[in-house]
Amino acid sequence: MNRRDFVKTSAALGLVSMTGIPLSLKSQSKINNQSFSKYKGFNLTEKTGGSGPRRKFNEEDFEIMAELGFNFARIPMSYWNWSKPENWLEINEDVFADIDEVIEFGKQYDIHINLNLHRVPGYCINGRDLEPMDLFDDTPENMQKALDAVIHHWKFIAKRYKGIPNKNVTFDLINEPPGNTNIKRYEFIVRALVEGIRNVDPDRLIVVDGKDIGRYPLLGIEDLNVVQSTRGYDPMSVSHYTATWVPENEFETFNKPTWPLKGDNGKLWDNAALKEKLINSWQPLIDKGVQVHVGEWGCFNKTPHNVCLSWMEDILSLWKEANWGQSMWNLKGSFGILNSERIDVKYEDYKGHKLDRKMLELLKQY
Repeated sequence: MNRRDFVKTSAALGLVSMTGIPLSLKSQSKINNQSFSKYKGFNLTEKTGGSGPRRKFNEEDFEIMAELGFNFARIPMSYWNWSKPENWLEINEDVFADIDEVIEFGKQYDIHINLNLHRVPGYCINGRDLEPMDLFDDTPENMQKALDAVIHHWKFIAKRYKGIPNKNVTFDLINEPPGNTNIKRYEFIVRALVEGIRNVDPDRLIVVDGKDIGRYPLLGIEDLNVVQSTRGYDPMSVSHYTATWVPENEFETFNKPTWPLKGDNGKLWDNAALKEKLINSWQPLIDKGVQVHVGEWGCFNKTPHNVCLSWMEDILSLWKEANWGQSMWNLKGSFGILNSERIDVKYEDYKGHKLDRKMLELLKQY
């Protein structure tokens, strides 16, 4: 079977469960799909790496978020923390004590925990070639091996946290599928993962990142009763100015950013352009009653602070109008409100950290 035939077959199979039962016929009525619009907070990134020393989460982060009025923590995790590319099916359960702890922190401080697999067997938006096989673009046999491994990891997580209410914990399947996403392949993956999780924990609320690095909605899975997650990084020349990990073709211009911004192709990025790209493109999904949440967004510390804040205010006002929640990348660090190391900010001391007060007040306003 060639790759084209495999994709066609996958598309057909994607309309049924892996057991042959149409997923659209499985009852999702018990899932309390509560409004994600109330969830606003930050990504906590201790588990995004996984190849170095074991990193644990800091209770202080939860204390700070709660004190400042936030109620959501997205936890992006690499499977490298508890497994290895050489043996995808091996899981070091000891590492999950750290995840147990973060869930308890969430309960203690009334902060919702959204567990996300930032790197799965066979795929990561960063360092994709470090995986031995590719979940999205490989031989049929290799893609299936990768998918089986991802299902294995999610079923383990689902079993471990079964019974914890959705108000405390939700699952976000795969961080940022590749640009120019093969839609049928992605839908097939999503359906397989949702089925794997709900065979273990039928009532678990699940978040699915949109297609094309999360920028656009994945249509056709409305029957799964999931939330979809989008991104807030456009235009990249504002949000990621001088960021070396971003491919050059993603930048609109290499000039010092302004807001509004004019790209090298003459396109003007302003509030109207943001609404068209970030809001209107999701309207077909919204019209079907699917909730949207912004899983990641933010502005790298090399963008002038006044430009950053102007862009942020426009984007936050649009999300407020759309009634979308959001989680910034990150709380502490180059995108965050704490210890961002910007050269043009007068920081305020807050619990021994450098607080960007203007950015914080802007977030609280929306």
